[in-house]
Amino acid sequence: MKKILFFVLPIFLACNSSEVEKSKEPIKQNNIVSVNSEEFNTSFSLILKKYYQLKNTFIKEDVPIILKAASELKLAADSLKLNLLSIDSVLKNTAIFTTKNLSDEVVGLIGETNIENMRKSFQIITSDIYDLVRIVKYDKDVIYLQHCPMAFNNKGADWLSNVAEIENPYLPKQMLDCGEVKDSVDYRKYK
Repeated sequence: MKKILFFVLPIFLACNSSEVEKSKEPIKQNNIVSVNSEEFNTSFSLILKKYYQLKNTFIKEDVPIILKAASELKLAADSLKLNLLSIDSVLKNTAIFTTKNLSDEVVGLIGETNIENMRKSFQIITSDIYDLVRIVKYDKDVIYLQHCPMAFNNKGADWLSNVAEIENPYLPKQMLDCGEVKDSVDYRKYK
């Protein structure tokens, strides 16, 4: 019995260590002044929407729907209006490179046949989108970087969410609420 307690206690602590208040609703404001054009923000919002849909399909563990959501994310990434960014050329080139990596990794995910390998690609996709959010300073929504320390045999893995509430796409059947908010990105400026 003591062995079970010693095993369960670290898992409980690792999976419930979030200090951020859990919110079930995305934070939206009407008085936001964006540094990017509305057309760019709309195209970037579509990437985030398709990413969140992909994340949710991993929670359901339905491979055909994962593949469909990944295809939709690729289309959104390939349609990103990077030409409308008004940032310096180095950052713009970095955004172009990161978007290409994102698109290529989605193709890699689509080519996988094993859901665990798809999740490994999803981790890279997460990293690319998180980098892209910070490069372009997307300022229409708060984006949460969430982390599960137990994923991939305790190596850990990240995902993005538009809410602070944890829904783990890596261990949905074993520990759906395992994880913590590791960071949040909020470039919004108010009038």
